[in-house]
Amino acid sequence: MKVTQIPFEATGFFSKTMLDYLGQKELIQPFYNNFPDSLGFYNQIEEKENAHSLQSRLVLAAALKKQYNGFDISDKTREHIELLKLKNTFTVTTGHQLNLFTGPLYFIYKIICAINLAEETAQKFPDKNVVPVYWMATEDHDFEEINYFNFEGKKVKWSREDGGAVGRFSTAGLKAVLDVFATQLGGSKNATYVKELFSKGYLAHNNLADATRCIANELFKEYGLVIVDGDDAALKELFIPFVKDELENQTSYQEVSKIVGKLEENYKIQVNPREINLFYLGKNSRERILYEDGVYKVNNTSIAFSKSEILRAVEKNPLDFSPNVVMRPLYQEVVLPNICYLGGGGEIAYWFELKAYFEKVNIPFPILLLRNSVQVISEKQQKKLDNLNISHEELFLKQHKLLSKKVLENTAIEIDFNEKIKYLEIHFAELKEVAKKTDVSFENAVNAQERKQVKGLENLQKRLVIAEKRRQKDLVERITALQNELLPNQSLEERQRNFSEYYVAYGGSFIKALKESLKPLDLAFTVLEL
Repeated sequence: MKVTQIPFEATGFFSKTMLDYLGQKELIQPFYNNFPDSLGFYNQIEEKENAHSLQSRLVLAAALKKQYNGFDISDKTREHIELLKLKNTFTVTTGHQLNLFTGPLYFIYKIICAINLAEETAQKFPDKNVVPVYWMATEDHDFEEINYFNFEGKKVKWSREDGGAVGRFSTAGLKAVLDVFATQLGGSKNATYVKELFSKGYLAHNNLADATRCIANELFKEYGLVIVDGDDAALKELFIPFVKDELENQTSYQEVSKIVGKLEENYKIQVNPREINLFYLGKNSRERILYEDGVYKVNNTSIAFSKSEILRAVEKNPLDFSPNVVMRPLYQEVVLPNICYLGGGGEIAYWFELKAYFEKVNIPFPILLLRNSVQVISEKQQKKLDNLNISHEELFLKQHKLLSKKVLENTAIEIDFNEKIKYLEIHFAELKEVAKKTDVSFENAVNAQERKQVKGLENLQKRLVIAEKRRQKDLVERITALQNELLPNQSLEERQRNFSEYYVAYGGSFIKALKESLKPLDLAFTVLEL
């Protein structure tokens, strides 16, 4: 195994928002609290320790014991749940949807990053306990986003009727999905384990939340991962004051809207708040709560409440009220003694919209950490990269740029068009000085002629590249095939592949290699040669 780190920026797959954050640029500093470094963690621990109540800790620990009832819980996870009762215990958290069989690879990377960060933070602060948490997005309702995963370029899909919070979905019908998946897996020892894991998760549990807990627990229980289901009555009770505030005052809308206005001056906005950022959960539905003409209505239903009625409903049945993407982070931070949230670029970007809201409701805003991204390269693939003289950074170039670069490097024609263009620009600089002494028409003529000649050279360069690509057809095909193999659909493989592909190839050593390799606080992209 060999590990190489390259800057996130070098891949071309990360937004200006994320690159500015990693670089701690002045423009983005107002939108986050503490940065993920030693001082940031010290300050965050102090802030959270003073703000998180003992009662919240006891409720959380009791809820987790109940949620884990009937599961094969490890001693380390059990110990972590007990530690959550103590004032000097904190969490680092990642969250993800309940994708079928974990969905894309980065599900695995997120959790390992949380585990490694917890261990590293505990080492830096030996008088503190730090627990890794996976918060399951059990209340999401977009089934189309989670009902499939890809295996060796083929989609494995679960078809069923949509409706309601996905964590409550019955697992009925997943035996048929396993039957199809099993035919693709083969009969190796590792393939057998993957089939058994799928079966243990989905065929032995009645709903998607329990099935997902089972699979994540099986993969990571030895590291003490704690898995939280927010669709829990006891945990929702902790959130009652914030739900009431949202219904009465629409605080999230007011505060987030202000930040969105400032943030969008320089960055792309990920989510826009609604006037009320809550859903009402029914047996098979999750619908927006609307406020119209003094009445609270549940969208697409006949359900309606007066103000007093809906506030009583929150007290009596808090489980019926579900935060949307704007309020879910707050719910998480109310429930957990959390100091850091790890997520992908899109997730971290929408957290930047929330800081003022957290401040308004007096909840500490956590440290935000961009999780590690990983490119896995086999020994055979690395040899091909070496033979083609393609570096890890070059691998992430747009394909047309990579091909152009390599055919020009490989050509026997000794001509540097960039040098020729610079030569032209030097000579036209002299003409421009002369033009300044004449009238504007001559100056414009000089500028136009420069553009024309530079454009002519650029066109000749493109013609040369096209000709060389034809002449070097074999090289072009080899590079294209290899890059397509490593970056399926010209995208990061972590967004396309499922962990099962690598588990079949490497077994449990794949998880262990990631555990040894991922360094979340290094703030770099990881290339892992196996």
